[in-house]
Amino acid sequence: MFGIVPVLQRSVLSLGFIPQSLKSFLAHPAGPFTIFFWAPTFKWMITISNIGDIEKPAHLISTNQQMAIFMTGIIWSKYSLSVVPVNYNLMIVNIFMGLSAGY
Repeated sequence: MFGIVPVLQRSVLSLGFIPQSLKSFLAHPAGPFTIFFWAPTFKWMITISNIGDIEKPAHLISTNQQMAIFMTGIIWSKYSLSVVPVNYNLMIVNIFMGLSAGY
């Protein structure tokens, strides 16, 4: 495999002082050396934004936007378990995104 990320991953995993549990996490197909980790991690910003909107008056919150976020969260919660590799980070962020939009 070519590129800097696989080289970086191999060099980090070759370090002797890293515990085996952390090595398993770093070597996972949906671990931090892949987009499968970082995309859901940044998706938490939508949930944080929704929680910040709780204090806003209702007439300032877009119903269409919240419905889109709610439906995206619910739909992708199901499909996050169907993709390979199974991505629990994506499932959890979508559940919370749907809940925060639904509230």
